[in-house]
Amino acid sequence: MRMHNADKTCGIAQAAMVLGDWWNTLVLREVARGHVRFDALAAEIGLSRKVLTERLGRLVAQGVLHRSLYQRRPVRYEYLLTDSGTTLLPLLVAMQDWGDR
Repeated sequence: MRMHNADKTCGIAQAAMVLGDWWNTLVLREVARGHVRFDALAAEIGLSRKVLTERLGRLVAQGVLHRSLYQRRPVRYEYLLTDSGTTLLPLLVAMQDWGDR
């Protein structure tokens, strides 16, 4: 997603860069529900492994999620909300309430 120069100082535009993607929002929903491992996320969302890998990488790079090693052989990670990611939870709840109405 491209951002205009004016949008670099706009909080809504900044949030849209993270949540503006359908899959990112669903990944965050599932992590908030406790599905923090790759296979669980893929199963819950029904997303291809390639796209899920890309979305998780972006969310980690944006500081919304962090990876935590839970198994060494083979290497496997959990994806957990950062403090920044946790602050998005009220927004997800508001989206759910709006959608339910």
